[in-house]
Amino acid sequence: MIKKYILPLFMLAIFETIAITLYLTKDNLFYLLNFSYIGFSIALGLFLFIKKYRHARCVTQLLVGLYMLLYLGLACNENMQIEGFWYYLFTGVFEAATIHYAVAKIFGPLVFGRGWCGYACWTAMILDFLPYKVPMQPRKKIGWIRYVVFAASLIFVASLFLTHVGNIERIMFWAFIIGNLLYYVIGISFAFLFKDNRAFCKYICPITVFLKPMSYFALLRIKCDTSKCISCGKCKRVCPMDVDVTDNSRKRKNGTECILCFECVNNCPKNAL
Repeated sequence: MIKKYILPLFMLAIFETIAITLYLTKDNLFYLLNFSYIGFSIALGLFLFIKKYRHARCVTQLLVGLYMLLYLGLACNENMQIEGFWYYLFTGVFEAATIHYAVAKIFGPLVFGRGWCGYACWTAMILDFLPYKVPMQPRKKIGWIRYVVFAASLIFVASLFLTHVGNIERIMFWAFIIGNLLYYVIGISFAFLFKDNRAFCKYICPITVFLKPMSYFALLRIKCDTSKCISCGKCKRVCPMDVDVTDNSRKRKNGTECILCFECVNNCPKNAL
């Protein structure tokens, strides 16, 4: 029986380990509560998925996404966007956004790949409620935009430090507010323009610059039992990120973009995934 719940228990153990380690090294109770909460939320979503609750992932998205957006972002004035990461990196402080990026977007993907995008991103949390859950158009060759946004965020924060602008902390807060509003406007616009809820993730999101190379080596991956697969193609049609999950190679098509949403697993008629 317990074998059935190895994945949620494994994810809970990872985040509890991070929570306890940061609590002991930083001597700050917040880290214990923060990562324990996130770990519990992720484990709950995976548990509900095992129980075949259709909105399992949505539960985790709301629990984690709203917590990070409303509490950490708005209430605690922490910029958890990429600008906040650059800010703390330039100040040489391993706090808030730098810890968040290390766990969720730089080293974490070595274990759970693009799981952040599927379960915790507060931008994707909203986009996944839009009507185009399955892409209705072929993928466009405009992924280069993400690198422009990535560079622009770095240049923006670097210029603040180089010009010795005062009250950078307040600027970071407003950058978080304005940046999120822009992300939602652009994300929703792209979803309807390309008839694809995840168009923003594929073409605009600068975080993927960190996520993609690390996700190539991810420990947790969707794998196909080729002896059961009947090549019906349903898994490819329902995948929001256009991943060819029937190919077990790490070089599979769009392999570094799998968000572990398990739509392919849910829709496989032969339980081959």
